[in-house]
Amino acid sequence: MRQLLYIIIIIALSACKAHYDEDIEVCKYLVMLTYPENIEGSKEGIRVELKSIGHDAVFVDSTDAEGVATFTVTPGIYEASASTILRPSTNTVIILNGSSGQVVLNKDASTTIQMRGSKVNQLVIKELYVGGITKDDGKAFHFDKSFILYNNSSATATFDQLCIGIVAPYNSQATNRWYGSDGRLIYEADGYIPVIDGIWYFPQTLLIEPYERVVVNTHGAIDNTLTYPQSVNYAHADYYCMYDPEVGYTNPSYYPTPADVIPTSHYLKAVKIGISNAWALSTSSPALILFQVKGTTPQVYASNVENMMYIPGTAQNDINKCLKVPVDWVMDAVEVFSATSANSNMKRLTPVIDAGYVNLTNQRGHSLYRNVDKDATESLPENAGKLVYGYSLCVDGSSEPSGIDAEASIKNGAHIVYQDTNNSSNDFHERQKCSLRDSY
Repeated sequence: MRQLLYIIIIIALSACKAHYDEDIEVCKYLVMLTYPENIEGSKEGIRVELKSIGHDAVFVDSTDAEGVATFTVTPGIYEASASTILRPSTNTVIILNGSSGQVVLNKDASTTIQMRGSKVNQLVIKELYVGGITKDDGKAFHFDKSFILYNNSSATATFDQLCIGIVAPYNSQATNRWYGSDGRLIYEADGYIPVIDGIWYFPQTLLIEPYERVVVNTHGAIDNTLTYPQSVNYAHADYYCMYDPEVGYTNPSYYPTPADVIPTSHYLKAVKIGISNAWALSTSSPALILFQVKGTTPQVYASNVENMMYIPGTAQNDINKCLKVPVDWVMDAVEVFSATSANSNMKRLTPVIDAGYVNLTNQRGHSLYRNVDKDATESLPENAGKLVYGYSLCVDGSSEPSGIDAEASIKNGAHIVYQDTNNSSNDFHERQKCSLRDSY
């Protein structure tokens, strides 16, 4: 009797499995990468990510010798992206990024991604701190935001008309009206990026020595640790800050009078586009761009109505006004997704600027920190005996592949070369605390 019962159970389980397998529809999806006509190189072994839109799922495959990655997934909306670095000669590096846009899959299909060349600049965004902390009363404190720029080379860098902007919408998990019927961002083909709220700019030429940083406070340019010990102290004579009440950014919570030690020559200037009384840098998921205005000034360009457009499907008023920033002007960028809104995040930056994203868990003092280029850093002769390994500040789910503790190495006299592939998925990790809390 017991043997018969076992046989019945096994048959039933087998039948359920067969029925379950038959009921699940799957699609075979081929993603083929192509290079620009003037670029040659291997297409094998390139990592391709397939993100399920509206679901917390990312599938990964590597291309074969023909440049094809193969996925088997259930029907849905997906977006594929890929990045690669080619080194055709000793002194030449070519970065290629591409995206499929959003694709609806309900049967076997294929997509060709045209990989596009991306520029690499001396100046990179080294770190972004926007999420704030949680106070003892359980409420958030996020009026202490900042980012750090870095000269990622051995040559002195000088920059004029250097600007910072945020791309619409403010949050990655917000409704994004910029997608067209083809599943792509409508501005991708037109070669611009929509910047919302306002822009900030350095009023003087910015000079940065090799492997040196520039700290820019965006909100709360004071010693915040006097009130909140887990926050950041910006009372430093070398730091810069965004402070320009004359344009209407006057909200005292965001803009207390900067610390006396910060010289007024280090105050960035602003051009307002919207109506807010504070530059609305997201505390959960901003898309931040660094760009250089060409042929005019930031004030003139951002005040010209011919350079404006409005969020699609909304009223044409100052609330929905955006500035068109040419892609060719963009020097660096970082796309941030909200770690707690995984099912609703959507890209704002186009592949030629940033093909990926990095997750942020806000209100925990975390920052987004650029990964170290291990080979380039270890190859610098002056770094012999100065590099510190065993980095341990990654947040769960994030990683720093090099294993080099950049900040500890800098304190030890080393020069760091950071990774720059114009893909935030490869270039950044979520860090347990802002590096400025243990600043050198």
